[in-house]
Amino acid sequence: MRLSAIVGATLAAATLLAAPAARAAEEVNIYTGRHYEGDQILYDGFTAATGIKVNVLEGSTDEILQRLELEGETSPADVFITVDAGNLWRAEQKGLFQPVDSQVLNERIPASLRHPDGLWYGLSTRARVFFVRKDSIDVLALTDYASLADPQFKGQVCIRSGTNVYNLSLLAALIDEQGEAKAEEWAKGVVANMARKPQGGDTDQLKAAAAGECAIAVSNTYYYVRLAKSDKPADQEVAQKLAIVWPGQGGKGAHVNVSGAGVTRHAPHRENAVKFLEYLAGDAAQAYFANTNNEYPAVASAEKNPALEALGTFKADPVNVSVYGKNQPLAQAIMDRAGWQ
Repeated sequence: MRLSAIVGATLAAATLLAAPAARAAEEVNIYTGRHYEGDQILYDGFTAATGIKVNVLEGSTDEILQRLELEGETSPADVFITVDAGNLWRAEQKGLFQPVDSQVLNERIPASLRHPDGLWYGLSTRARVFFVRKDSIDVLALTDYASLADPQFKGQVCIRSGTNVYNLSLLAALIDEQGEAKAEEWAKGVVANMARKPQGGDTDQLKAAAAGECAIAVSNTYYYVRLAKSDKPADQEVAQKLAIVWPGQGGKGAHVNVSGAGVTRHAPHRENAVKFLEYLAGDAAQAYFANTNNEYPAVASAEKNPALEALGTFKADPVNVSVYGKNQPLAQAIMDRAGWQ
C-alpha cells in the first residue's frame, strides 16, 4: 500500500497497521522507503522460512519519518527500511531506532556498512561512479571524484540536484576525507562544469550523456544495469553508448552507499524484527538484492549478479557509511553556498 502525503491529525490517526490483528505474535510490521516492486519476494521468502506474516506500509522516506514521529510509542512499526545511509542517519537523529546486538548480523554485515552501535545495518550496496559517452573524452583523466571539478571538463558533467541524498552522501564522504574547505572547492568546481541545470534522477543523467548533452554522467551502478538489462531497445541503446569509469582506484576507492534497515524504537514485535533483519542478511535474500534489483550484496560471499560482474571489479572506499549522515548538514550547507541547485 502506498502511503499518501497526509499530515497532522489525519496522518496520526491512520490505522493501517494498528489494528489488533497486527499485534499478533507471529507478525512483523515493515515501514519501507524502498520502491522496488520485487521486494515482495523478500517478504514472501521470510514468511515461507519462518511462518511470520509480513505487513508492509510503503511511502517516501519523508512521509514515513513523519509518521513514525507522530505515532510515537503507539507505532505498530517494527522495522524501518530505506535507501542511503544519509536517510538512516535522519531516522537515527530522530530517535526512531533501538540498538540490536545480533551475532548473525555482526558476523555477516561488514563493520563499514553498519552503524557502530547497531542502530541500523546496510543490507545491499551500490557504487556512485561515472558513466562516460564512448569516445567523447579522455577517460584516463577521470581518475577520481576530484576530476568532476577539473576545468578541462567544463560543460561536460550531468549530475542530480544538490538536495539529492545520494549527492549529499558523496559530498559528506569527501568532507570526511579532505575537510570542509577542499570539499567546498570541489562542489563549486562541479557546478562550474555542469552541462545543464540539475534535473531528474540518475537514469536521466545516463540518457543525457548518451544523447550528447554531456560526456560524463554521475550515477549509482544499478541504474545503468537496469538499462542494460531492459527489454526496451531504447534503454539498451543508452547503455551501449556508455562506458563505466571507477573513480578513486588509485586512492581510497569508489564511493559506496547502502540500502539498510533498523528495528524501530517502539517495535511491538522486536524478536520478529531482528529475525527479519537476520533473514535479509542470509544467502537467499542477499542473492535477491544482487540479482533482482541489481544491487551489490552486503555479504561478500553472496551470489553475484552477472550483469554487475560485467562492470568489473573495483576498490571500494572503506569508510564507515555512518559518516555520510554525520556530515550531511554540512554537505547541504556547502551545496547551497556553491550554488548547486
